[in-house]
Amino acid sequence: MGALPALLGAALLWAGAGALVNLKYSVEEEQRAGTVIANIAKDARDAGFVIDPRQPTAFRVVSNSAPHLVDINPGSGLLVTKQKIDRDLLCRQSPKCVISLEVMSSSMEICVIKLEIKDLNDNAPSFPTDQIELEISETASPGTRVPLESAYDPDSGSFGVQSYQITPNDLFGLETKTRGDGSRFAELVVEKSLDRETQSHYSYVITALDGGDPPNFGTVELSIRVIDSNDNNPLFEEPAYTVSVPENAPPGTPVIRLNASDPDEGTNGQVLYSFHSYVSDRARELFQIDPQSGLITVSGAIDYEEGHVYELDVQAKDLGPNSIPAHCKVTISVQDANDNPPLINLLSVNSELVEVSENAPPGYVIALVRVSDRDSGANGRVQCKLLGNVPFRLQEYESFSTILVDGRLDREQRDQYNLTIQAKDNGVPSLQATKSFTVKITDENDNHPHFSKPYYQVIVQENNTPGAYLLSVSARDPDLGLNGSVSYQIVPSQVRDMPVFTYVSINPNSGDIYALRSFNHEQTKAFEFKVLAKDGGNPSLQSNATVRVIVLDVNDNTPVITAPPLVNGTAEVYIPRNAGVGYLVTVVKADDYDEGENGRLSYEMVEGDRGFFEIDQVNGEIRTTRAFGENAKTAYELIVVAHDHGKTSLSASALILIYLSPALDAQESIGSVNLSLIFIIALGSIAAILFVTMIFVAVKCKRDNKEIRTYNCRIAEYSYGHQKKSSKKKKISKNDIRLVPRDVEETDKMNVVSCSSLTSSLNYFDYHQQTLPLGCRRSDSTFLNVESQNSRNAGSNHIYHHTFTGQSPQQPDLIINGMPLPEVSPAWVPPG
Repeated sequence: MGALPALLGAALLWAGAGALVNLKYSVEEEQRAGTVIANIAKDARDAGFVIDPRQPTAFRVVSNSAPHLVDINPGSGLLVTKQKIDRDLLCRQSPKCVISLEVMSSSMEICVIKLEIKDLNDNAPSFPTDQIELEISETASPGTRVPLESAYDPDSGSFGVQSYQITPNDLFGLETKTRGDGSRFAELVVEKSLDRETQSHYSYVITALDGGDPPNFGTVELSIRVIDSNDNNPLFEEPAYTVSVPENAPPGTPVIRLNASDPDEGTNGQVLYSFHSYVSDRARELFQIDPQSGLITVSGAIDYEEGHVYELDVQAKDLGPNSIPAHCKVTISVQDANDNPPLINLLSVNSELVEVSENAPPGYVIALVRVSDRDSGANGRVQCKLLGNVPFRLQEYESFSTILVDGRLDREQRDQYNLTIQAKDNGVPSLQATKSFTVKITDENDNHPHFSKPYYQVIVQENNTPGAYLLSVSARDPDLGLNGSVSYQIVPSQVRDMPVFTYVSINPNSGDIYALRSFNHEQTKAFEFKVLAKDGGNPSLQSNATVRVIVLDVNDNTPVITAPPLVNGTAEVYIPRNAGVGYLVTVVKADDYDEGENGRLSYEMVEGDRGFFEIDQVNGEIRTTRAFGENAKTAYELIVVAHDHGKTSLSASALILIYLSPALDAQESIGSVNLSLIFIIALGSIAAILFVTMIFVAVKCKRDNKEIRTYNCRIAEYSYGHQKKSSKKKKISKNDIRLVPRDVEETDKMNVVSCSSLTSSLNYFDYHQQTLPLGCRRSDSTFLNVESQNSRNAGSNHIYHHTFTGQSPQQPDLIINGMPLPEVSPAWVPPG
């Protein structure tokens, strides 16, 4: 096939985002379309490329200097020809013909491909004309040289024109010479003296040969006419001149003044200058020679980038007959001027807009840049930089530069950048160029939905309508499209052992929250749940916020009267007839399950005998406002209302029937509510007093026994009142019960002891005996005024002290067998 893939060098250089690989190949010209030159995918992989086999396109061509000739198959990675390549047309006679391609892999790795087109010897040298005609004076001495018109061969290098031959080789010879641009031309050399009278015309064949094997050749007929000439010929001072001229020199700029001298006089010594016919048309456009003075001047726009060197063949000929012209060569070198600014070429899919993801890591390649300058030397050396404070940087290589991500990109903060590349050469003065393009940052799902506040609170009154709107939550996601679309849902949780979904619901699109039931403040005062906001990205991102619902109390509970106990809404209360002003009749209590003002209760009497009673509005105590006389009625009615303080007040009422009872002592009555508590306290006090008394007596007896060894409690008791105990329990008779009047002035309390106790303690106690029953025994009742025990027994006697209706405050105690009898009923006991 002629395609000789030569992997001359592969250099793996990390460029932040990927690798840079250089691949070099060569192919001969004239290959047909579709010829496979190389497998770029395989060679790049061997050089270190990482190619993802899952990607449908392994390579993307970002730059191709000859897209009409070669291309890379994106799927297979093969470098193939698109049409027949003619190197002579593509590169003419340049010593090297190279096609350059830059490709990028799916993993953002860069591959630079150099394809050299090898020349074939497919062209033969040719002359511009079929015949060359020369006139040479017969006086031309051997060694005289006359330049001949050059042959042209489109092939380059060794396949171009290499030598010339003349046939036959008798009077004239050929010498091959090389111009500054590498082309070869022939000079005709007079080898022997000429004699016009002997032969005035000669015909030769000039053959031009290239360097092929076998060589190709072209021929032209050379016709030489020998003419008669004058004695002296013009003669240049030098056979060759080298001068330089700056490019862009304006027309008329002098280049060189030639001088050819002729010693003849008159017209034989008058010299005219002209360009030889072999001088190219382009050189004639750029330069001109004055025929009289020989001054060569600039006549056109000289561009160093178009041509570096021009060779002008100048002849000088006098006006005499049979003049022999003189020839010289003028080589003009064009000096480069910094007249070309750098040229910036952005290699991307779209040269004006480049897209890159906001998640692109540092070092990610977003575009390739090729900068060129047609100038040479320092004028053509270019430095590039990226202007502005942007999160990108430019990295330069030998033949191109890359633009890389050099910071964190965030589309939500900035969605596009305007980048400007500046290229500046090293000429004096320096020239520069700029190119601007836009980098668009594409969105990624990198933002969580963000609630406007992390905690929402709504206050709703109880007894709301199911389905009522409560509040709205809002979360914002700065991403675009689905990445920024937010939906809402309630996080599963429990409220009073019930799923939160039975209490509230949420619109997934708007975030509106609705109640699913009627709330009851008495059951649920407040509850919390979480709302989840989720975007539509893949994978999706989410966040949550807490919602607290506070259920306000509504006055929806009617007070309930709990005390005094009601039967069919009525309560009966008994008070003594002699109850004085301020006597506590009863306490009305009511409960209300509401809170605050809705549960704060007040009491009032609305109907009935309100002239005899009053009620405390706060604590519900009903007290008498006057005393009841003998002629007062025995029953009173009151209608008591307990009402709350809600805006729409609710109330409960009860009928209180108050009965006057003659069997109760007004000073001792404490009401039906506290009677049980009083009895419990009294019984406990009695037990404590008896226990203390027993300890005191035992300690005393033991002490007395020690001091008076003849005394013994049991012996004394037996000596003074010995009497056989009865096996049967004696019944209480009237003689065993006596009323003992209280003498407040003489004693605080009357204690009761038995006759035997009295007689056994005559020596140790100071007592005052009151009236004793006849026939007193140990079981009989005896009453002593013991002053030392007043304070200890005062509490006990007070507990069991009851008042009889119609008697004075100082009433007799009821004594049975030496012990006070507790009265649990208001029944009246007649005196003995």
